[in-house]
Amino acid sequence: MIAPSVGSYYIVRSLEGPRYADAFDVIAAPEELADVLQSADTLWVPCRTPAQRMMPQREVIASHLQAGGTVVALGESRSDLWLPSIDFTETPTNWWWWRDPDADLGVSIVAPDHPLMRGMVKEDVTWHLHGWFVPPDGAEVLATDAEGRAILYVDEASTPGRMILSTLDPMFHHGSHFMPATTRFLDRFVPNLKAYLHA
Repeated sequence: MIAPSVGSYYIVRSLEGPRYADAFDVIAAPEELADVLQSADTLWVPCRTPAQRMMPQREVIASHLQAGGTVVALGESRSDLWLPSIDFTETPTNWWWWRDPDADLGVSIVAPDHPLMRGMVKEDVTWHLHGWFVPPDGAEVLATDAEGRAILYVDEASTPGRMILSTLDPMFHHGSHFMPATTRFLDRFVPNLKAYLHA
């Protein structure tokens, strides 16, 4: 996998820390993607990668998808500004909902048998919500918010390639030592993704 890094502390810890470093073959600045990205690669764009760093790479990423490549784009990176066919709505974030012992954020895993969700339970995808998607026809929704709106889905319909999109931002919280659910999510999602890509 190839990951663009903008050098933020949480991205560095997530990409280069010992827990997940083995998952990433190349770490490069977004501006270097044209030089390193091959059609067989998976491009993993970390949470909270600034959209202004990715927007100039739209043509590179579009060519990657047209060649059958895979893109994973996680939350708060505004993938709607640099990927095709993304219908995204931003929402205010309730950072402290979990302090009420009876609170329920309402997130659901709606495709528990999908290979990317193997071993996950509701608590592993529950921390904060930053928005939701309207997936295109033919996409497969994996997790939803309380209103049934997509927060994680796979799109193999819009391009010859594959896009895995989420509003969840696990790398930010894992890298910030904030919200243990995010580390549990990555502990499952990273190996699940590798197995899924090589199935």
